[in-house]
Amino acid sequence: MERTNPYLHLYERCQLCPRRCGVDRLAGETGFCGAGATPKIARAALHYWEEPCLSGQAGSGAVFFSHCTLRCVYCQNADISARQQGQEVSEEELARVFLHLQEQGALNINLVTPGHYLPSILWALELARAQGLCLPVVYNTSGYERVECLRLLRGKVQVYLPDCKYLSAETARLYSGVEDYFGVAVAALDEMVEQTGPPRLDERGVMIGGVIVRQLLLPGRVGETQRLTATLHARYGDRVYLSLMNQYTPILPQVAPWPELCRTVTPDEYDQWVDYAVDCGVEKGFVQEGDTAEESFIPPFDGSGLPAFLRRG
Repeated sequence: MERTNPYLHLYERCQLCPRRCGVDRLAGETGFCGAGATPKIARAALHYWEEPCLSGQAGSGAVFFSHCTLRCVYCQNADISARQQGQEVSEEELARVFLHLQEQGALNINLVTPGHYLPSILWALELARAQGLCLPVVYNTSGYERVECLRLLRGKVQVYLPDCKYLSAETARLYSGVEDYFGVAVAALDEMVEQTGPPRLDERGVMIGGVIVRQLLLPGRVGETQRLTATLHARYGDRVYLSLMNQYTPILPQVAPWPELCRTVTPDEYDQWVDYAVDCGVEKGFVQEGDTAEESFIPPFDGSGLPAFLRRG
């Protein structure tokens, strides 16, 4: 007898993200994220621009999901998060995508902005595992997640890769439309760290377990970002890696209404932050070197990154 997805009911009266819209996505309703009950992906390919322990030389098997539960005004992936480019796929096709990435030599399966499709992803992972998927799974998220939903991922996700965007409720409201971001993100981080334990690497230096917390420096926000780094390090110490990112790219005219965001981060701003992190005692972490604030750093979402068997027409 053919098994069916036991997680589908989670799309009814949807409570998958902290907004808890309560819409029935199985009946075609959509909430804040705009997503239905069928996964939509915009890219599924080897990705070389993650932290070195995730991408290595072979690449991370990144699957970029369309739609998002936040609306960050500076989003570098706005084509898929807000403008909703991408292609709908069945859960069986999604499982096949995971296996295809493994066949290409990916070091992991990297689920990028996945939370609003959690019921489908859980089932696709089960289908893929039954067909031989053996790679670690990376849950790559904005950090705006419900603890209750993260608990469904226990044993299914080995590496968490969350952002921690804001300490200030005012900044979170201004740039992402939520005021409860920090409290929600820390509760989610607590759950992630409890699930995975401290970071673990294999003999190749590839991460097979643990949490990497990403912070993106926004222009003019050095002080707030430093305070957030100190807060995270005081709470988690060496139980997480901190990834200090300078790759903010002002996508114009998208950020034109926020003049303070219409420039890149200066080298001096980034150096101030990195020096501060070192002074705080941060030892396990990543910094970025060189010019990463370029649109070329953002992968294309034109369908070219989908496996041939998914390209319609």
